[in-house]
Amino acid sequence: MEDLLMKSLTTEGYGPHQSLQQVLVEDSTRSNSHNVDEKKMGPSAKIEDLQIKFLRLIQRVGHRHDGLLVAKVLYRIHLATLIRAGESDMKMVNLRTDRVRAIARDQEAAGLPELDFSIRILVLGKTGVGKSATINSVFDQIKTETGAFRPATDHIQEVVGTVSGIKVTFIDTPGFLPSSARSIRRNRKIMLSVKKFIKKSPPDIVLYFERLDLINMGYSDFPLLKLMTEAFGSAIWFNTILVMTHSSTLPDGPSGYPVSYESYVSQCTDLVQHYIHQAVSDSRIENPVLLVENHPQCRKNVRGEPILPNGQVWRSHFLLLSICTKVLGDANSLLEFQDSIELGPLNNARLPSVPHLLSSFLRHRSLSSPTAAESEMDEIFVSDMDEEDEYDQLPSIRILTKAQFERLTKSQKRSYLDELDCREILYLKKQMKEEFQRRKEIKLSKEENSPNDNNPDNEVYPEAMMLPDIAVPPSFDPDFLSHRYRCLVTSDQWLVRPVLDPRGWDHDVGFDGINLETALEIKQNVLISVAGQTSKDKRDFSIQSEFAAAYEDPKGPTYCVGLDVQSAGKDLIYTIHSNTKMRNLKQNVTDLGVSLTSFGNKYYLGTKLEDALLIGKRLKLVMNAGRMGGPGQAAYGGSFEAILRGRDYPVRNDSISLTMTALSYNKELVLGGVFQSEFRPSRGMKMSVNGNLNSRKMGQVGIKLTSSEHMEIAFIAVFAIFKGLFRRNAPKDRSTEALDRC
Repeated sequence: MEDLLMKSLTTEGYGPHQSLQQVLVEDSTRSNSHNVDEKKMGPSAKIEDLQIKFLRLIQRVGHRHDGLLVAKVLYRIHLATLIRAGESDMKMVNLRTDRVRAIARDQEAAGLPELDFSIRILVLGKTGVGKSATINSVFDQIKTETGAFRPATDHIQEVVGTVSGIKVTFIDTPGFLPSSARSIRRNRKIMLSVKKFIKKSPPDIVLYFERLDLINMGYSDFPLLKLMTEAFGSAIWFNTILVMTHSSTLPDGPSGYPVSYESYVSQCTDLVQHYIHQAVSDSRIENPVLLVENHPQCRKNVRGEPILPNGQVWRSHFLLLSICTKVLGDANSLLEFQDSIELGPLNNARLPSVPHLLSSFLRHRSLSSPTAAESEMDEIFVSDMDEEDEYDQLPSIRILTKAQFERLTKSQKRSYLDELDCREILYLKKQMKEEFQRRKEIKLSKEENSPNDNNPDNEVYPEAMMLPDIAVPPSFDPDFLSHRYRCLVTSDQWLVRPVLDPRGWDHDVGFDGINLETALEIKQNVLISVAGQTSKDKRDFSIQSEFAAAYEDPKGPTYCVGLDVQSAGKDLIYTIHSNTKMRNLKQNVTDLGVSLTSFGNKYYLGTKLEDALLIGKRLKLVMNAGRMGGPGQAAYGGSFEAILRGRDYPVRNDSISLTMTALSYNKELVLGGVFQSEFRPSRGMKMSVNGNLNSRKMGQVGIKLTSSEHMEIAFIAVFAIFKGLFRRNAPKDRSTEALDRC
């Protein structure tokens, strides 16, 4: 991959023998027409220009190109470009890093072409935390009025200035009141006015202010953070920088002695970040932190710049964080990722991707009769079995005791066990044949009887059966309460069970939901199936339910319709699906399906065609193709699967399957292959091997081995576990670890 990316040097018109001065002259001559041709440039060329602009800005504010934060930004842009690059554009993903840095260094030295870069910053925070004072400190002049612990800004205003040649626009807002029942209305009013103000021109960065010296273990601004998330949308936190003012004044520790500066800052920022995670319901967000000190007596370096107790020049670090955040947001826009700042209601759940919906729709199977075999193909296979007479004609066998078996030779033991296995397989096949014939006779008898002959008094209901006791988590409750958690399986064909949550509190009973299942024939040839599960705790509610109804025409197709409901955060995903299954030949079944998925205000329509063919008794071929379309996007896919079953199927599920898949989405084609196998290498041992690989050179291989005789397999697993633990605890290079956290 790295060698492939290095070849992109010659794709942008830079020959291998051109000097940097020639490149600089060419760039300066093209600077006049840069704005005209910008719209015609592809995403790859725009990303390269953005990288050069980013490195020029870093050099302008006095930072090095090889800094850790700069490396993280370039690395993230590189990964995002790889995700968006098509198969044909893979060679043009990125310029060589040293080449980009050299071009940026020479362009900045010559000042050509001129940089068109500005930053819009939205300032949010409580009253008296130092928002206006920080704006004045950034510009090194008084731009707005300030006040300690009192409102200094009573209206929204823009403060414009230039810092290190970069145009910076601050959107100064009135301060919020501390979280209380009386302040909610005023804070919401301020947020709505700010939302209206920035609607036409959204900010690039959001600064959220807190006072570092006032944060302690009793700090809790969750109601305010939750209100901000509901007003502006959860994505506003993606480009938010946490600003900690009064960073030179630290309180004493619990014992009265001074605390470590680094540990105190880390403790306070982790506490604020924790409440942001709770407000957004997403623990993956990590906001950068900026430490600020606006006091006139703050310690300064030889250049007169205020520095913090850790020696950091906070104004220079502010420009660095702002440039990095702005550049990452521009890269997201160029690569058509989700917008950085959304103005809308809270939406914690991710929108379902069209390829994922298509894959789920193609794997969906229609409702079949609960009294039939697993599928229609299995019914054909079972009905054609003719091993019943072979089992009845077998001679009798003498069953040996354990002592008699131990006296046999090794070859005699193997022959004896092989004979038992053969008889067991034939006996199970005979039972399956009899069971299938019995169900078939019951079905024919129901068709012959008229509906008026059904007398409920003559029906024989099976006796209620108690399910095994469910393991209850430890609790402080008294003993002998397990009867509260038992359930029965009765004749009403409804199965209701509690849902166990093992992660509950110690005093919790552990059951936070209910599971409901049923499948029955309500009328002749009319089947219904209901399955659902709901769970509820103090804050969240989730539901997953499936309802399907089918009509089986004895001489024609089978029609099925269903409704699926699934929770996605605080929203619900509704899916209506319908399909028609037709049997063209005795061993060929065709399935036509359509689905409509609704999520919020967006709708996704899918169609599919599936054909299954059984060749003989062991080979099954399944082919399907489908399309899933949404607002302005569509995905196409299909698969071909070949399944070779073992000679003892369905008694033993020995099989080998090979699947080839194709998925086309957003002008990109991804091919994949899946291999699955399950077999018995020897008696008392089962082995399954599966693997997949796609055209993006991504895949995995899994091997599972189960044995009741060979204990050495367990030692191999223990060795692999300990090796993984030692590798995890091994020291890693700091630079590699920093890139991994990106």
